[in-house]
Amino acid sequence: MGADTLEVREQILADIEGRTLIDVFMATCDTNGGRPALVAKEGEAFVARTWNDYRDEASQVAMALRRFGVRHGDHVALMMTNRPEHVISDVGVLLAGGVPVSVYNTLAPEQIAYIAGNCEATVAIVEDAAFLSTWEAVRDDLEHLELLVVIDPTDVDLDRDDVVSYEWLLADGADALASRPGEFENSWRAVDPDDAVTLIYTSGTTGPPKGVVITHRGLLFQLAVTQRLLDVQPGQRGVSYLPLAHVAERMTTHYLGIRYAGTISFVRDMSEVLETLQQARPQLFMAVPRVWEKMHAALLAKVEASEDPRKRKLALKAIEVATEKVGIELAGDTPSLKLKLQHALFDRLVFSKIRDGLGLDQLRYALSGAAPISADLLRFFKAIGVEILEVYGMTESTAVITANAPGQVRIGTVGQPLPGIEVRIAEDGEILARGPIITPGYHGRPEATARAIDAEGWLHTGDLGRMDDDGYLRVVGRKKELIITAGGKNLSPNNIEETIKQRTPLIAQLCAVGDEKPYISALVVLDAEALPGWCESRGIRLASVAEAAEHPEVIAEVQRAIDEGNEHLSRVEQVRQWAIVPAEWTAESEELTPSLKLKRNVIHAKYADVIDRLYTSSS
Repeated sequence: MGADTLEVREQILADIEGRTLIDVFMATCDTNGGRPALVAKEGEAFVARTWNDYRDEASQVAMALRRFGVRHGDHVALMMTNRPEHVISDVGVLLAGGVPVSVYNTLAPEQIAYIAGNCEATVAIVEDAAFLSTWEAVRDDLEHLELLVVIDPTDVDLDRDDVVSYEWLLADGADALASRPGEFENSWRAVDPDDAVTLIYTSGTTGPPKGVVITHRGLLFQLAVTQRLLDVQPGQRGVSYLPLAHVAERMTTHYLGIRYAGTISFVRDMSEVLETLQQARPQLFMAVPRVWEKMHAALLAKVEASEDPRKRKLALKAIEVATEKVGIELAGDTPSLKLKLQHALFDRLVFSKIRDGLGLDQLRYALSGAAPISADLLRFFKAIGVEILEVYGMTESTAVITANAPGQVRIGTVGQPLPGIEVRIAEDGEILARGPIITPGYHGRPEATARAIDAEGWLHTGDLGRMDDDGYLRVVGRKKELIITAGGKNLSPNNIEETIKQRTPLIAQLCAVGDEKPYISALVVLDAEALPGWCESRGIRLASVAEAAEHPEVIAEVQRAIDEGNEHLSRVEQVRQWAIVPAEWTAESEELTPSLKLKRNVIHAKYADVIDRLYTSSS
């Protein structure tokens, strides 16, 4: 470890010594009580809860949970959309001395049963009757579960001892808080920095999910180094729309919001993301690559569909000029004065309006993580005035390990290690990380913990990477996902997929295959959102994605994108055969994890016949 890394680590650890997230939450409420904390749409209006409201409601949740037996270290499951009650319940569990466990809303009953059984959840707080039904389906298998709390109890039978409404829970907690204030104080003050602040279950690209223990100490360290990277300001605005069962969403909205008195606006329905962005005007916005891809496709489709040829020509010219300028700057050269002046003009006439329309006009930091993002996408957004900072990390590292810093982005890399964090590349190319952010292990899975974290404290990430002389890390693939062709070549499917996907808005997902085969093939999933606009601009009428999969012009566009992508790949990486899958891949249909990564084992099994035909048809 370098002297600088050690010094930073020791300084941060000294600053957070003895503190927990609950201490931070209470301090934030004390100094910002009347300021807005949580914002949500209720009917047609956006309504804010203050920090005082937040603390009062969370305290009531805490005392009600204490009445139902939740004690130090007990787990409480949360299954809700992104709404204030989700984070209020989360903090309420912590104040009771327990550990909150957010569960992905898309999980099947048997998956819920596995998680709730593994952590021995005693209480589950769920959204509504639909969410309750998934728990009821496995209720008999959950021997430790004693209480189900429903936020919106419409059509729910509350005439039972084991099901109550959230409203009732708050009223019960308020009574308990008034009569036993000493118990409340003792419950949260008994929490230790090395206790779990949450348990996050990995989305599981292979095998059952593992419950990653995130500690108060590790989280506060992560928040401190994030502040050194981003200079988060008090009251910073954010938008919560990605699953709160994912560490990235928890870190960028929930936890950063608590640490820096942020104002977080919640999105319960993904169709309302744009409206919420326009209302909230966030200063920090985190998105997985798929969200950035959809935003990019929508912007280009809007330009293409413009009925005013002058405006369309102006927008296309603006993108051309801005992309050229960014390319020159990223290469380390200085653009000409003419190009700078053109870009400044286009930024005022075109790009400022785009940013305003997206609700990103006051954005300070844009982040991308959870999966690889294409270099062309990063260049496009930087060209229109949105610098995306690609970061790298995982649940086991309490979110971020490395990050591109503002103004120092090196496209194609995931940046440099955060202050106080060590990163090295093992002999086989695997990325290893060490530091206070690394999880102490998986809940109830000592053998899995031993496989992931070695005796010297190094987390074995499972990712393969290279680090340049300046300490910038480049992720080249997953260790377990490498395609080994019949010719013995080790290839990264991610690299192949991202190189081709960015060539057309029509491809939503692409899965490269070719293990023990003579060449690479691919399964292609069309983008149901981009397809209508693309077809309309070409006078094509299609009733469904399945119909589009057989249309000659759609097939030709996919072939064009693959041919163009192949030009940027080595010969052994090039896709030679492909097939369009006439169905959408989602977490519900099980081809994707809840964080939108490909479940390759599921895809390979589900489409085995299609994959076989890609090779037999050409032999």
